[in-house]
Amino acid sequence: MPTPPLAGSTTGPAALRPLIDTVLTALQQGARRRDGPLPAGGPDTVTAHMRTALDPLIPEHGTGPHHALATLIGALTEGAADPADPLCAAHLHTPPLALATAADLAASALNPSMDSWDQAPAASTLEADTTAALAAEIYPHHPHPDALITTGGTEANQLALLLARERHGPTLQTITGTNAHHSITRATWLLGLPTPLTVPAPDGTIDLTALHNTLTHHHGHHPLLVTATAGTTDTGQIDPLTAIADLCHTHGAELHIDAAYGGPLLLSPTHRHKVTGLDRAHSVTLDLHKLGWQPASAGILAVPDHHHLDPLHHHAPYLNADDDTQAGLPDLLGRSLRTTRRPDALKIAVTLQALGRTGLADLIDRTCTAAHHLADLITKHPALDLYDRPTITTVLFRPTNADDHTVATIRRTLLTRGHAVLGRTRTHGHLWLKATLLNPHTTPDDLNKLLDLVTHLTTELTESSPNR
Repeated sequence: MPTPPLAGSTTGPAALRPLIDTVLTALQQGARRRDGPLPAGGPDTVTAHMRTALDPLIPEHGTGPHHALATLIGALTEGAADPADPLCAAHLHTPPLALATAADLAASALNPSMDSWDQAPAASTLEADTTAALAAEIYPHHPHPDALITTGGTEANQLALLLARERHGPTLQTITGTNAHHSITRATWLLGLPTPLTVPAPDGTIDLTALHNTLTHHHGHHPLLVTATAGTTDTGQIDPLTAIADLCHTHGAELHIDAAYGGPLLLSPTHRHKVTGLDRAHSVTLDLHKLGWQPASAGILAVPDHHHLDPLHHHAPYLNADDDTQAGLPDLLGRSLRTTRRPDALKIAVTLQALGRTGLADLIDRTCTAAHHLADLITKHPALDLYDRPTITTVLFRPTNADDHTVATIRRTLLTRGHAVLGRTRTHGHLWLKATLLNPHTTPDDLNKLLDLVTHLTTELTESSPNR
């Protein structure tokens, strides 16, 4: 077998073109064989099909690039949960834009490593300018805001707590709501910080009276960091950010806002009022592989002043020697805790430039409108109960009078049959089905089909129940 060609240089595109054609054909054929939002049959069936394609994974003699691409990508696609299918709506798992995916191909082909300028000359400028522009969206009235690219909301939250710890020391006490993302508690464990004080969120958002009482009781004993959420994973609700910022100011606490889900609402004139107060936080998490339609990963941590990132500075002479830095080579090591990093800013920059503010706002508004339409359909349906009107694009519902076992069985049966992907969450004493709408191409017919699947299956399960 000849030496395989490389992806870069002037010869790379010619080598890539036929391979990409094979990949695109495999993606299309695999999706046709699946013919739905996910494969039917459940874990055992999917595992068996994938292992058949993988066998042998490391043959004595290779099968060649086209055969390997067609076989494995075809099998992976056939066995995928497809977020581009309107009935795949369980999680904050976005269908990536084609243009962002195409940009990601270029990132892979060029393979700049974002830990030193000599590995990423142009990419370092692209990342610096893209992060600065995103930071300015969050902190429009600050002279020198900045942001880092992260692998997602979890890493961004960890970095936010790390920076707060470096400002205030290891006695930093985090105060968070019961509605907060699990990564906050994990970050305190990872960083050796005290276990967070948890404030109740009985209606899905932080109870302000309880927060005030907690801040009052602990004021002066330890440095305090309140973490608020703009878009919870369970219900999509947004904490009262301005009121929380006021309490933090009164009690001398810092504020971090996890806006991994809701942060992009800033780009929509229709919905940006929902995240008023983001600019009052000491740090903000944003995640554009949720309501930003980017292939993962595309996380952001923004701060109001670039000096807030100084504690991340790290010296490794082979990457940022002092004399190189003094001679004008940019020092990139302080832009992440990771060393080798992909240029994830490229796909973000391409999307921002291609769509502009109005294009991104249209995607956000379409998706939020679809969520409200789904809520309307549920409200009008005699056999379904709606939890609440959606704040962003998350809609919770359940069959009327169904017990939790039935709700869980409905979800798993839809998965096993390959009909739909719905999430689940427990709130107000019940288990609810969760539709997280992120597909701007979703139509009213798609939503009606989703509800029909649920109601017909509810009837089927009820009629077959031995306790009926």
